[in-house]
Amino acid sequence: MVVCRKCILDSNDDPNLELDVNGVCQYCRYYDDLKARTVLTGDTAKKKIEETIKKIKADKTGEYDSILGLSGGVDSSYLAYLAKQYGLNPLCVHFDNGWNSEQAVSNIENIISKCGFDLSTYVINWEEFRDLQRAYFQASVVDIEAITDHAIFATMNRIAMEHNIKYVLSGFNTVTEGIMIQGWTHKKSDYINIRDIHSKYGSVRLKTFPFMDRKTKKKIRKLDEIEMLNWIDYNKKKVKEILAREFGWKDYGGKHYESIFTRFYQGYILPVKFKIDKRKVHLSNLICSGQITREEALEEMKKPAYDPAQLEIDKEFVLKKLGYTNEEFDKIMNAPVVPHKKFKIEGSLFNYYPVLTPLRPLWQLYKRVTNKP
Repeated sequence: MVVCRKCILDSNDDPNLELDVNGVCQYCRYYDDLKARTVLTGDTAKKKIEETIKKIKADKTGEYDSILGLSGGVDSSYLAYLAKQYGLNPLCVHFDNGWNSEQAVSNIENIISKCGFDLSTYVINWEEFRDLQRAYFQASVVDIEAITDHAIFATMNRIAMEHNIKYVLSGFNTVTEGIMIQGWTHKKSDYINIRDIHSKYGSVRLKTFPFMDRKTKKKIRKLDEIEMLNWIDYNKKKVKEILAREFGWKDYGGKHYESIFTRFYQGYILPVKFKIDKRKVHLSNLICSGQITREEALEEMKKPAYDPAQLEIDKEFVLKKLGYTNEEFDKIMNAPVVPHKKFKIEGSLFNYYPVLTPLRPLWQLYKRVTNKP
């Protein structure tokens, strides 16, 4: 087994894990490169924030100067806190896919109330979304959450257009999200992959699901993403303390666990079916950013990914909500894993222009002969 000496990733996580002469893997090196390009500190960060806030306010053309996706999680909640501190007036948007925990709803309500921001909640058509989730289960692909992320992206852009908003306050930050294993997720904007999986395993017509297809992308104005969390000293532990003090915010016990489905997906489905424990990348990020030590991360990994009692509650709830019996779900969990690329993917001319489909075998033969990816 190949094990990184800096983070806690090993060749079980990525068979292609490569170490340099110091025993450091390519993900740690990627983090260092990303940090150099995105994270600002000191006077440079202060100047960047001041200039950006000034520009956002100057470009305001309507009631709101920006848009902010609010899930109730750590990143988006702290972003709302900063927006209030900087005197911004974002329109907060919450995407309700039917899996909100009660704690998430409470956290969101407290933040909106104390910040005085407006909240727009988009409630997905549950019949359509449920059918999509079931299709992804049947397809046996890894990134079941891709449909939620895709819909959030589409919804945010649509609402921003309606209000003539130019800027989105992004919750992405390098220090907690810079590292992700290749193959653990799929491209979130890939509407072709979503459509193809649903066409093969879905049964409900998707009349209202917010796709970001080529036609839609041509209509929308690209939002300017403001990654403000990369311009501050973003310490996860300290941020949670601030949120608890300012909003009565309560922790969910895991990254993105504000969603019941995400908790079940990351805590049970991924490690059991796909042999993926996302805690390893989350903790490795914190190691690379100096927020915890490698030893602390290894101790954390000794703890169960899921509280056994909570797992039983969540499993019963999820299966009932999705319409699966225990036997049906066990069959899905034991089915062979299928790569997303086994279905149509965005970027291929054959998927954009079906008339070229007869030429696909020749193209695949050419790639095999020339060893092209």
